[in-house]
Amino acid sequence: MKKDLHPEREKLIKDIQKLMEERGRKPLEMARKAILEEKIESKEVKEALHYFMTKYWQDLARPTLMSICCEAVGGDPNATIPFAVPLSLISGALDIQDDIIDQSKTKHGQPTVYGKYGKEIAILAADALLFKGFTLLCDACLEVPREKARKVMKIIKDMFYELGDAEAIELGFRGRFDINIEEYLKVIRKKAADVEAHTRVGAILGDGTKKKIDALGEFGRQLGIIFLIRDDYIDMFNPKEFTARIKKESPPLALIYSMQNPETKSLIETLIQNKSLEKNVGQIINIIKKSGGFRNQLEIMNRLVRDTSYKLKKVGLNSNLISFLKVACIF
Repeated sequence: MKKDLHPEREKLIKDIQKLMEERGRKPLEMARKAILEEKIESKEVKEALHYFMTKYWQDLARPTLMSICCEAVGGDPNATIPFAVPLSLISGALDIQDDIIDQSKTKHGQPTVYGKYGKEIAILAADALLFKGFTLLCDACLEVPREKARKVMKIIKDMFYELGDAEAIELGFRGRFDINIEEYLKVIRKKAADVEAHTRVGAILGDGTKKKIDALGEFGRQLGIIFLIRDDYIDMFNPKEFTARIKKESPPLALIYSMQNPETKSLIETLIQNKSLEKNVGQIINIIKKSGGFRNQLEIMNRLVRDTSYKLKKVGLNSNLISFLKVACIF
């Protein structure tokens, strides 16, 4: 993938980080306050929620995207805050649930709630976030016109079903290397539903036209896919993450591409089946590079970036969204 000059990349990242602090920090802090002020007698659940909300969950991107999309269609970005707060809690709950399903004890070098407190406490913490989130979402919906509230709730309901469907289908990918590429990409698209929900809700709250709401919805979907494919790529170069993907989750996309070649498949399977899998990651990566697995993966990202940039420019939306798209492509 083509890179910008180093100073330009650094400036772009800093600008987006600043934007996320300006737009995303307030709703995240409000979400933290809302859940942590609840009266919970269980010491373990209380500690798990405090850990998750103060040390683990640092998602500024989703509320920022919602704010930008509202502004992009001519709305007041502050109108998104009452919705960004509950959606932050709901997204947090889904993140914990995902870790439980994947049995992820660590993520990006940090213990997950599941890894730190166990399955039972993690389930209860996710429930607390989920119910608090939907309670605040209902409150927010009461403050907007009924039709707008109906649209928002439908989008969030659809997101839940699509994410759940993706998780269920992905369970069937565990331990398999004969996965059809199109089926794999279909699941990735489903998993990007939460990003689309945020961009689409932002456009609705800003009273955007149907054309712009749909454009921003598709932007969110494709941005989510790009982020997922990028993270998938990054996971490959972390021996612990790669090993976890092979043993407990669906295999990475570049690996699936490489396994299409019978000769390459045989070599990789031998290394994977070895008891010292983590030590063999370097060899596996070299095989994937030579077989074009990474190239195929990055070509998908390039196509998505070009298509998404074209669509955004076509409807005349703001530069902050283009910047988000560029940042998603920086490794």
